[in-house]
Amino acid sequence: MTGWDITPGGVQSVISKVREAAGDMNAGIGLYGRSVQGAMEAAGTLSFGGDSAGGTSSSRAAGLVAVALGKFVEGTEKDVAFLPLRASDSANGAIEATNAYLAGDLEQAWNAQHHATLPPDVTAFLEKARKKADGRR
Repeated sequence: MTGWDITPGGVQSVISKVREAAGDMNAGIGLYGRSVQGAMEAAGTLSFGGDSAGGTSSSRAAGLVAVALGKFVEGTEKDVAFLPLRASDSANGAIEATNAYLAGDLEQAWNAQHHATLPPDVTAFLEKARKKADGRR
């Protein structure tokens, strides 16, 4: 006996914990985004044309700190998006593999396990998310 509970209930218990952690991860990512946005806004702007008291909106640009934060977010976007996608793919793969194993379909179980180990397509995910966001604007 390995100590592993591969019954549907045992796997479901583990998957439930993974999904709960993924939900917490998503909440953390949302907080990260809101925090960076707030920091960018608090970092202020640069004024041009000698108007240090703040000119028209056309004579103002994002400050250097805000620009740097924006570049940081842009550069880490795929890494941040990868985390919940990986967790979701792993959990779904475990469910599919277990169900196939319990049904006696070892090839399908192996395929589900193998598919769950492949890296998620973060680029496609981000493109789809951007299109969805653009549709709400």
